[in-house]
Amino acid sequence: MALDGFDELDRRIIKLMSTSSQGSYRQIAKTLDVHPSTLIQRIKNLESRGIIRGYRANVDYMKLGFEFMGVVNVSASDVVAVQEAIAGIPQVVSVFDVTGDSDCMAWIACVDREEFSAVVKRINSIEGVTRTNTSVIMDIKKDPFEYVPPILRGLRLCFIVAPE
Repeated sequence: MALDGFDELDRRIIKLMSTSSQGSYRQIAKTLDVHPSTLIQRIKNLESRGIIRGYRANVDYMKLGFEFMGVVNVSASDVVAVQEAIAGIPQVVSVFDVTGDSDCMAWIACVDREEFSAVVKRINSIEGVTRTNTSVIMDIKKDPFEYVPPILRGLRLCFIVAPE
């Protein structure tokens, strides 16, 4: 989808909603200096186009107790079936279809080393998995859930200051 399919207001809405979607439509509209009905229509349009896919809290998995996280690189003889099987494992945060030395990568989050080991072994036991290589995540230096695309970073948001 081309980035030129969005006007300045769409980009401002996407930027604001990707950094924080908290607040009422009225509050968000005030921040963006637009009428609430305009904002609602624009957000509904972005949702219907699949640009905004949902709203959720940005949870720190490690602070929640998921201290054993890792990336499992997986090679497979039946990539699609293996990816679907991996995606069905509750401890799997994401499955990435990749190129390179492996066919996919699974990001896993576990509460302890025993669960971590069990999940890696479960992935290895999936029919069609030919090889895995697991890396343990020591710390997250840039949270992927806080990513804002470069096209949106340079935008300025208008903040209305009420006269005192």
